[in-house]
Amino acid sequence: MSVATDTGVKARIHPSPNHGRRVQGAPIDMVILHYTGMQSADAALQRLCSPESEVSAHYLVHEDGAILQCVPESRRAWHAGASFWKGETDINSRSIGIEIVNPGHEFGYRPFPEPQIEAVIALVGDICHRHGIHPWMVLAHSDIAPDRKEDPGELFPWDRLAEAGIGLYTKPFPIEPAGLLMQEGDSGQPVEALQSMLALYGYDIDITGSFDVKTRQAVTAFQRHFRPETVDGVADQSTVETLNAMLRKLPSFSG
Repeated sequence: MSVATDTGVKARIHPSPNHGRRVQGAPIDMVILHYTGMQSADAALQRLCSPESEVSAHYLVHEDGAILQCVPESRRAWHAGASFWKGETDINSRSIGIEIVNPGHEFGYRPFPEPQIEAVIALVGDICHRHGIHPWMVLAHSDIAPDRKEDPGELFPWDRLAEAGIGLYTKPFPIEPAGLLMQEGDSGQPVEALQSMLALYGYDIDITGSFDVKTRQAVTAFQRHFRPETVDGVADQSTVETLNAMLRKLPSFSG
């Protein structure tokens, strides 16, 4: 008799031993999307299921749209690593992790095939519905660990997910040759305002008024997710306006 998956979307079980107990009382209120970042899907699956790797995710989505569940949703998969969002640091205890097969920036980053994106949309939609996860809590690995991670990267079609009611998204403001520009090394009230906006959205940022490395990393992560046309860590007018528009989509924003 086959073991049932947690999702109502077509999937099959491929168990990984790499999981543990969620922190007691922690709600499942986040979905974190990753790319596998390895040369092949088989290599990625082997790593997710190897005890030596100490890495796992709840689901793996192949390029043809096939979905594998590797860890029960009730268990704490080991996918986020050192991370932060909205004051929380044990992201693994409160999230569902989804690995999307793609070689990543190191091994030939490429667009995600349509069957794969359709499967991700169906899977994430099902997870969010069952757990009551808010759209603004569907995030990239690079959002919660901007100092370490780039996935799922600037080619991931977040707009497609948003069209299906999954995730928070706004059309990026156009990039203009002139206008506001803040970059590493700058300081002052505009930088402090930028840092406050990034922190309010959820990024791990210190509000110092100095555009430091941590600020550049957070800006880069925001661009990679929400303004992917240019990902350079420079806060131009397009980046700031897009960030402001995203903040206004949050129910807690009263500005």
